[in-house]
Amino acid sequence: MEVANRITIEPGKMGGRPCIRGLRITVGTVIGLLASKKSREEVLAMYPYLEDEDITAALNYAMMLTNDQDLPIERA
Repeated sequence: MEVANRITIEPGKMGGRPCIRGLRITVGTVIGLLASKKSREEVLAMYPYLEDEDITAALNYAMMLTNDQDLPIERA
């Protein structure tokens, strides 16, 4: 199932975690590499079958997930 541009979720692949274009690289892997200060160029060199647009899609997907959560409001 495609849930966002370039992001797929398949129950039998990678434990059903969101992946890039059906490949066995998860959105979490890409985001984790960027969070650990790897550049886009370094990520693309590590995974040559990825495209720059895949990194953008992973970032957009992560942003979409964080915006989709209901956060509790602390009452004074």
